[in-house]
Amino acid sequence: MDREEGEAYIDAAGFRRIIHSDTEKSRNLFLVAVVAGEIVGYSRCEGRELKRFCHKVEFGVCVTRQFWGHGIGKNLLEKSIEWADQTGVEKMTLNVLASNDKAIELYQKCGFGIEGILKKDRRHADGQYHDTIVMGRFRD
Repeated sequence: MDREEGEAYIDAAGFRRIIHSDTEKSRNLFLVAVVAGEIVGYSRCEGRELKRFCHKVEFGVCVTRQFWGHGIGKNLLEKSIEWADQTGVEKMTLNVLASNDKAIELYQKCGFGIEGILKKDRRHADGQYHDTIVMGRFRD
């Protein structure tokens, strides 16, 4: 995860509320990855109800560090793309840390293109600034 320790912490009840809320919204999707009964990752597509934005959703994904490199994030992304295409979503967007080369390569392989760079968009605990890349994918 790209948050500082304790930052934007969501407990189990909070996740249940988000998942429940997402199941009631046709423009949202919440997926979880489970290994040996434990949640090791999740992804979310969040749409907006405003007409000018209802053609798109924003994708986000998180996999615990212990399970990086096992294809979990890729699987969550592919399932999200499949859902988006089947439900008529025209565009998926996402933000990724500019130094996350592996993620950027995966997103590009899945049809996402770079739409812009947000300079010094994040400041991490070490005081260093980092750029964010904005990416988008249009339905075929």
